[in-house]
Amino acid sequence: MNITTLDKSNYLKGLLIIARKDNQLAESEKKIIRKLADKLGFASDFYEETMQSLLANKYIIEDPIKFTDNKIAESFISDGLKLALSDNKVTDIEIGWLKNTALVNGITEEWFEKFLKKSKDTPGQMLNSEYALFSII
Repeated sequence: MNITTLDKSNYLKGLLIIARKDNQLAESEKKIIRKLADKLGFASDFYEETMQSLLANKYIIEDPIKFTDNKIAESFISDGLKLALSDNKVTDIEIGWLKNTALVNGITEEWFEKFLKKSKDTPGQMLNSEYALFSII
């Protein structure tokens, strides 16, 4: 699948928003962001600098992300949830933001809740699975 530059940028931005929702950036979150940012084609110096200033950056707009394709949105929700689960403490703020992003992209609340339940019931399986982005790029 061909992913636009805007969708790639929004994917990374969304991951960064999720990572900062709990006001800390765990090493597990950094690892996921690095892998996905590399796959999206971002330079390591760009995303490393962005992660360093992430928590203090007041200029990141945290509106839900709108993607150009539903498959990209579903992939993002999957990877975003994996990111949220990676530090072993998922907050209601992280879940709420992901849910709003799903809804903005036309993903039903039912789909999101079912996916969330499955992910919470088997977090180890979710964390050890391949990133959804890898299957669409």
